[in-house]
Amino acid sequence: MSHTPEDLQYTKEHEWVATTAAPLRMRMGITDFAQSALGDIVYVQLPDVGAVVEAGKVCGEVESTKSVSEIFAPISGTVVAVNTALTSAPETLNSDPYKEGWIAEIEVAQAPTDLLTAAEYVQLTA
Repeated sequence: MSHTPEDLQYTKEHEWVATTAAPLRMRMGITDFAQSALGDIVYVQLPDVGAVVEAGKVCGEVESTKSVSEIFAPISGTVVAVNTALTSAPETLNSDPYKEGWIAEIEVAQAPTDLLTAAEYVQLTA
């Protein structure tokens, strides 16, 4: 059974979103459910800092020993930071998808209102 932190928001495409200390700056990554389904992750293509991303559109890629999967932006905005540590240690997405395995921080114009709660996401993946 996958771990689903209550304090995060989720998408149907298995990404998570967390608020940060900076207003309207949100951190995103892939869920424990997603990393488990992918298997051993060997490569991550991060979005570019400065890129404008649109919710539901591809913003990166994760390659595992099983397959290649697209990463979808969970929110619309501008990428202001990426987790460059994943370049040399992509397996961090397997071992710690919600903390050290974050993918990017996105600055948004307003807080998103269309993401899933943890309970809704758990129902989706059940």
